[in-house]
Amino acid sequence: MNINGFQQYKLSPEITDALERLHYTTPTEVQEKVLPVALEEKDIIVKSQTGSGKTAAFGIPLCELVEWKENKPQALVLTPTRELAAQVQEDITNIGRLKRIKAVAVYGKQPFHRQKLELKQKTHIVVGTPGRVLDHLEKGTLTVDALRYLIIDEADEMLNMGFIEQVEAIINKLPSQRTTMLFSATLPPDIKSLSDRYMDHPERVEIAASGLTAEKIEHALYVTPEREKLSLLYDVTTVENPDSCIIFCRTQERVEDLFERLDRAGYPCDKLHGGMVQEDRFEVMEDFKRGTFRYLVATDVAARGIDIENITHVINYDLPMEKESYVHRTGRTGRAGHTGKAITFVTPYEEERFVSSIEEYIGFEIPRLDPPTSEQVDEATDAFKEKVSEVPDLKEEKGAELNEDIMKLYFNGGKKKKLRAVDFVGTIAKLDGVEASDIGIITIQDILTYVEILNGKGPTVLKQMKYTTIKGKQLKVHEARN
Repeated sequence: MNINGFQQYKLSPEITDALERLHYTTPTEVQEKVLPVALEEKDIIVKSQTGSGKTAAFGIPLCELVEWKENKPQALVLTPTRELAAQVQEDITNIGRLKRIKAVAVYGKQPFHRQKLELKQKTHIVVGTPGRVLDHLEKGTLTVDALRYLIIDEADEMLNMGFIEQVEAIINKLPSQRTTMLFSATLPPDIKSLSDRYMDHPERVEIAASGLTAEKIEHALYVTPEREKLSLLYDVTTVENPDSCIIFCRTQERVEDLFERLDRAGYPCDKLHGGMVQEDRFEVMEDFKRGTFRYLVATDVAARGIDIENITHVINYDLPMEKESYVHRTGRTGRAGHTGKAITFVTPYEEERFVSSIEEYIGFEIPRLDPPTSEQVDEATDAFKEKVSEVPDLKEEKGAELNEDIMKLYFNGGKKKKLRAVDFVGTIAKLDGVEASDIGIITIQDILTYVEILNGKGPTVLKQMKYTTIKGKQLKVHEARN
């Protein structure tokens, strides 16, 4: 079997098999530089922009290094936003699924008690935002005495959002004997100071920002008065006719206003900002990932944590005031080997002075374009109307190929019946045609248990377990629908 470019790292078969099914073919530059160091459990500081593949750079080593038999969390990943926490948890779950690695995400605006119950389960890796992680540590619901790995992701954004004090408070509650990895787009003095205090002779990796920004993304800039922005947006989207587009605004109010205008104009669109209920934010993200609508109007909450293949266009309806935000916004396109286009609207005089600092930061001048002519717009209108009115082809979920041979079974017994994971493994592995390696993640709650069955063996296990007892108890079993 061809196990692709990750074979050089001598990973376990369960990890390499999962990577192959996830279509991780060739390691990115950051993965090539981080994996050998991380697998040797050395501290490392990584300066790398968005879209470089850094989640897998730490996710692969974590899934390889954690011990399945240990029930307590062995790794903690800190992220600045809830969206990014959910994304990282999903990525780690996919990478470690065949090794039965359990990753749990904890963040605010979600019931604490539900997270508490989940953390009581066998958990290998915890991903969370600093505030909620600190809550769990202070309340004793997150056990860290078996913790061996700490990942600080998007460290500069933690600093910008005022989380660094919470991050330090968390670090001070963790075992001192651990491996620490810090990832950041920039390394301001406060981040360097943090690494000096809490890391042990870390190796340093730096991925050049300019290549990431320019190689796969075509950049363009339109200078336009504020009053003409909306009209220009209509013309630009008509001529560009994107398959999938994020339009960034500076504030929640601007997002709401622009979304309503585009919606009334017949654009297949939705909105995303920090003032929305968390469940609604996740639902919008999932719909956009699947391609149920083409235009997402968003604040910078969408600039990090959205990993969607083939977003063809990013439009900065409002210029970002921080040069780093420009890279993070435009980095939503041109991902995973695809090309993309980043278009920015700039008001004359007031905003033009910010452009030069962005250009200095990214290392090249953004081409200035003239607005589309009426002839160009007229010529493109029919194709634009056809695309916005057609039902889009829904995208396959990330990990779909990995998950297609997995069936989750529901059993109506759990902790209150004194059932443990070993009881389910011991029983299921003795069934005809089934081995222990066919059993995936087991989640035992008070009165029910979920068991993932791998390798297409789900129907076989389901059929036999209807007549097989576990620890002398006959449980009801059926395919789980959640």
